[in-house]
Amino acid sequence: MPRVGLTRERLVEAGCDLADRGGFAALTLAELARMFEVKLASLYSHVRNSDDLKAGVALRALDLLADRADEAVAGRAGKEALVALAEVHRRFAGEHPGLFEAARFPLSAEQAVGSGGVRLARTMLAALRGYGLAEADQVHAVRLLGSFFLGFSLLELGGSFAHSQPEPDQSWQRGLDALDLTLKSWTTT
Repeated sequence: MPRVGLTRERLVEAGCDLADRGGFAALTLAELARMFEVKLASLYSHVRNSDDLKAGVALRALDLLADRADEAVAGRAGKEALVALAEVHRRFAGEHPGLFEAARFPLSAEQAVGSGGVRLARTMLAALRGYGLAEADQVHAVRLLGSFFLGFSLLELGGSFAHSQPEPDQSWQRGLDALDLTLKSWTTT
């Protein structure tokens, strides 16, 4: 019999907290069972397995990131939209490192199609509208932006910039300037 008050929603929420505190890799069903002071087997009334729980956390992470991105980009275009979108990713990574990692968890096609990841991609496309890219080039531009946002944030979170000058903020700004220039001068090859 499921423990009163224990639901999938509560488990996913607790999983989000655990991921942010200890890293997404540290998120286990055993740790959740200890946290809720229940037997591991009782969690299987709410989640199928560890991957099901991680997918739930990933979906929550994508929704949160997409919500922030939608709000940040609304009413902006060109470089202003690009910077707003970039800042959302970097802040989210700093505030929610476990969820930022969770957002990259591989989802099934069925899970992905209705996820915040789809909204996030649409928001990135909206941010790119001000650059007038050909439709065929838009996916390449989205991948370029995603690579920069992800790569810089992961390196920063990992402390890779902590031992050298200048401060990461300067490199971040230079990178955004370079992306803006690249997008402004993008031509179809």
